[in-house]
Amino acid sequence: MRTTRAICAAAFFTLHVAACAGSDPKVAFDVVADVSLPGGNSRFDYESLDADRHLLFIAHLGASEVLAFDTASRKVVARIKDVSRVHGVLVVPELHRVYASATGTDEVVAIDEDTFTIVARAPGGRYPDGMAYAPEAHKLYVSDETGKTETVIDVGSQRRVATIALGGEVGNTQYDAGSKHIFVNVQSRNDLVEIDPADDRIVRRIPLPGADGNHGLLIDATRRRAFIACEDNDKLLVLDLDTRKVESSFDVGHAPDVLSEDVARGQVYVAGESGIVSIFGIRDGRVAKTKEGFVGTNAHVVSVDAVRGAAYFPLKDGDAGPVLRIVALESESPEPSR
Repeated sequence: MRTTRAICAAAFFTLHVAACAGSDPKVAFDVVADVSLPGGNSRFDYESLDADRHLLFIAHLGASEVLAFDTASRKVVARIKDVSRVHGVLVVPELHRVYASATGTDEVVAIDEDTFTIVARAPGGRYPDGMAYAPEAHKLYVSDETGKTETVIDVGSQRRVATIALGGEVGNTQYDAGSKHIFVNVQSRNDLVEIDPADDRIVRRIPLPGADGNHGLLIDATRRRAFIACEDNDKLLVLDLDTRKVESSFDVGHAPDVLSEDVARGQVYVAGESGIVSIFGIRDGRVAKTKEGFVGTNAHVVSVDAVRGAAYFPLKDGDAGPVLRIVALESESPEPSR
């Protein structure tokens, strides 16, 4: 394991981008540090944070392993191997479990968060990807991207208990604590499916006008909004979860993928394959883009840690190998430009 390297003496530099039309192309991000990661220069995928235990779990797809990163000491504390072509990763703190979708073996792998050991495996469909946990039902919901279904796993028995046909290629899956429902992007149909975990029934299909390849998904249960990243037309859609209607649409960097939220500050981060990160502020029920800039090549994954005031971007091509780029969060949500 290699040690942390400061980006520069002031732990800060300015990143230059071709940002959105009408905005300043020179956007300053407070980049705190690059922490070297093991496993070689290959693609990373999802991250999941247990803020109370200051553990960030990172899917290193190309290395077929899950990394456990201590956000307090800024060190990798475990490498969980034999998770073939890992895409999704989700920590469920109340269960002391981490779930990882291994597309190489089409499995969902359960990892003990205390010992960092694999404790169970379950069938995950034909291409398991994103995951969400419905706590009332004690079920894990897994996007089967090319299988066009949602795989449902009982976390007690670690067995598949349902397969829900969605009728198209599946994007990310999220749980809404407000409705206690699961929402799933069906990216080849440009709609959002709502599932009731009580009986694994599709409640409704929500059309997404303006969507093309709606893959990334984030649910803000408190503010009753769903944020939907469309990778084929570089758009972010904002859906009102009360009316089930798209209320606004924004341009973002090319091929947006993973989203994360700073709930306290009312900020949503959208990371894209182009390396451009867009920040959206939520104020008085209104959403607007507040900042956009280049963070790093293939910076398509982000996890926001409001406790430490940092956003984490795993990059496969740092100066001396793969790194976890740590960026300070915006101190406040600036007044959106009109």
